Amino acid sequence: MRNIYTFYAEAARIALQSIFAHKLRAFLTLIGIIIGVASVVVVGASISGLNTYVITTVSKVLGVNHFMIARMASHGQMSDEEWERRNRRNKKLKWDDYEWVRDHCTACKDVGAAMGTQVNLKQGNETFFGCQVFGVTHNMADIEDKKIEAGRFIQPDDVARSATVVVLGADIKEKFFPNVEAIGKTLKVGGIPMRVVGVEEARGSFFGDSFDRHIYIPLTTFGMIFTRRDGLQIHGNSASAATFDMAIEDARNALRVKHKLSGNDEDDFGLVNTAALAGEVDSFTASIATVVIPITLITLVVGGIVVMNIMLVSVTERTFEIGLRKAIGATRKQILLQFLIESAILCALGGVLGLLLATGLSWLISVTTPIVMTVTITYVLLALIVSSSVGLIAGIYPAYKASRLDPITALTKTT
Repeated sequence: MRNIYTFYAEAARIALQSIFAHKLRAFLTLIGIIIGVASVVVVGASISGLNTYVITTVSKVLGVNHFMIARMASHGQMSDEEWERRNRRNKKLKWDDYEWVRDHCTACKDVGAAMGTQVNLKQGNETFFGCQVFGVTHNMADIEDKKIEAGRFIQPDDVARSATVVVLGADIKEKFFPNVEAIGKTLKVGGIPMRVVGVEEARGSFFGDSFDRHIYIPLTTFGMIFTRRDGLQIHGNSASAATFDMAIEDARNALRVKHKLSGNDEDDFGLVNTAALAGEVDSFTASIATVVIPITLITLVVGGIVVMNIMLVSVTERTFEIGLRKAIGATRKQILLQFLIESAILCALGGVLGLLLATGLSWLISVTTPIVMTVTITYVLLALIVSSSVGLIAGIYPAYKASRLDPITALTKTT
């Protein structure tokens, strides 16, 4: 057993000696392996980071344990036929639908309602294009985890008396009231002067689409100023993740009872929840990984071919050494293992350098983009295992060729 360990240690020493004796050649040989490993790890980190970024952003915008019921709502791609079928079947949701769900969803923590439209806001000489106006009930701030930076959100009394009050998103506040206190100021919405009672905390953007271009007014006030063909949206949440599915099912069953749907009837409304959106994101990123990762692994295969070529050159250069080792008693198996170990060490070294490169690139992307790269152990192990395997496979033929050399012929050759 000790002799075996001694052999492997000696083989590793000779391999490292050979690699460091030709540093530039070894580095050029490993470029393919380094780039291949770095590509696998960076792509994996990008997919993981993108997945986390999207889910975090969705939770930030919609809130956690949050679901929405609307006339047309879908978290996946629908065919034209499916869209047309739903458009014919689904009903516009009304205020009494909201009240019914609110009163009958026992597992829900809160149930609110909202309607929205897009308008251009004008104040003096300033115009803000593409503002999203939402009419909401008082509890939508809690349901969607909205944070109010100054003032307050819409209150129950505002909804009850159709008050002309408005809560501004960060971009709207900055446009019309830069460097001044906005609370108490007046802003025209749909031609109606409204008193600013609150400013929402900045929420940022998602792939260039800002969430701070929003304003909120009482839902009853919205109904007096605007019309919306698709009706209102019913929003709800649960007290915890454990009761989330129960809350969704309670709300769904309550609305089915309200619409007098029998057991075999399809829902005549759409339902979307944050958990389903997260599942769609996971599915999407998994599809990307399935396509992209095999492509990046091709780089490792190309790197393996380069390693095989260099190992063949190494065998030719070290013919005399091989002949001498065989002449003093080295077996074919020992010669074979020596070159396999050298090839594996060469590629493993390339894997480590590739991993260091990937770590640097991931850090650079994290500090220059909103996506925080996550280097996962799965992709690190995949890259290192594949690179080492490529080294072993690439070294098989050169090692076999070295082990088959005739010692007398090898000793008569000059280097």
